[in-house]
Amino acid sequence: MNFEQLAKKNLVNGYFREYVSTFSYLTRLLDVLSVICGGYIAYFLKFGMNTVVFHYQAAIFVASLFTLIVFPLTGIYRSFRGRTWLQQVQKLSVAWLYVIALLITTVFFTKSSGSYSREWMAVWVLLTIGMISLYRCAICYLLWVLHKKGIGKKKLIIVGAGKLGRHIYTTLKNQKISDFDVLGFLDDAPELRHKEIDGLPCLGGIDEINQIATNYQADEVIIALPLKCTQRVKDILYLLRHSTTTIRFVPNVFEFPLTNYSVTRVAGLHVYNLSETPLYGIRIHIKALEDKLLSFLILLGLSPLFLLIATAVKLSSPGPVFYKQQRVSWNGVCFDMLKFRSMPVDAEKNSGPQWARKNENRATRVGGFLRKTSLDELPQFINVLKGDMSIVGPRPERPVFVEKFKRKIPKYMQKHLVKAGITGWAQIHGWRGDTCLEKRIEHDLHYIENWSLLLDIKIIFLTVFKGFIHEHAY
Repeated sequence: MNFEQLAKKNLVNGYFREYVSTFSYLTRLLDVLSVICGGYIAYFLKFGMNTVVFHYQAAIFVASLFTLIVFPLTGIYRSFRGRTWLQQVQKLSVAWLYVIALLITTVFFTKSSGSYSREWMAVWVLLTIGMISLYRCAICYLLWVLHKKGIGKKKLIIVGAGKLGRHIYTTLKNQKISDFDVLGFLDDAPELRHKEIDGLPCLGGIDEINQIATNYQADEVIIALPLKCTQRVKDILYLLRHSTTTIRFVPNVFEFPLTNYSVTRVAGLHVYNLSETPLYGIRIHIKALEDKLLSFLILLGLSPLFLLIATAVKLSSPGPVFYKQQRVSWNGVCFDMLKFRSMPVDAEKNSGPQWARKNENRATRVGGFLRKTSLDELPQFINVLKGDMSIVGPRPERPVFVEKFKRKIPKYMQKHLVKAGITGWAQIHGWRGDTCLEKRIEHDLHYIENWSLLLDIKIIFLTVFKGFIHEHAY
């Protein structure tokens, strides 16, 4: 390759790298345009080439706003290049159906559902999914072609062949479409010099970084050293002081127990959040809207069943219909959780607080049935409507048991980074009742670290089929 060809390739690479981030913004724009175009095309197919009636235009506009809000919250724009076309279309289709569900709910509450054609709505849904699939396919193909030609790839050197450095390399290697061409490691250990580590060569020692980066025309250097090696990081910065290579530092914070970790800025400082709630900013309001709306609809729809259960509880034994029990929720705040009473009023008078176990005989006949079917939990939708709980979240526990478990189980208190829920990731996987608490907390933390609206919908859906009646419900 002559100098002119090399310069041309570098120009293309530089241009593509500079604007590769615009793919995210481009896809957001195309998603909204697909929604708008789908709505108008569906209208013309249904009603002919007439002027679009105002309330149809309003529906398309509202759906576009919902798309701008809901799509990013579902995480479909994260790791765009790491997903296949089919995975992207699946996630986008679910997100679009969620937008339609919000639109239908809005239309229902504004009492204007009779003004819209169901055929128009169905065609709109299908057309939008089709257009999204088409353009996503085109973008994925374009990225694949560019990836194969090596256009836009950055030459990368990883400083540190330890556990963190190898983890970074494995993560980059496993991406289906990666922005990086990893050249090799640099490490101070003499025994690693010029040897292969996980299939990647160790190019030399850290003191040779400037020469190696120049010889290999490296675009970026990632420093993956332990936190204690601050002096070595300073040495690297000094050695590369005349270089235009991009330098990134990945501190090994993974040695710590992390929950929903991230990087943010506080008062102009870069801060690593080692443990934080996933519900902040608009996410709090989206989650609250989900809870309020669904709990209201569920309470409204199940009101006849509530009346039937309340009558059965009242007739089964003396005492109130509801049973209030103090539980711990978000940030360790206590609240009175409601249940249909399943035991006699004085069941814990002599024994004190007891953990529910299999084959116990404290429940009444009606109460035993309610526990087996989880119907005793239904009044907690009132707690959700009040704001004490969420529909989806870690199950709340009594303060006496929280004090006991937090000393035995690492990260137990991390479950209180979100509101307690009626159902959760642990419950749909069978970790409820008298089961392994470590596994339950592990699933609760998985939910917190991966929270999204789509995950909530998935858990609610699975609860209907496998969350009510379970061998560990007693």
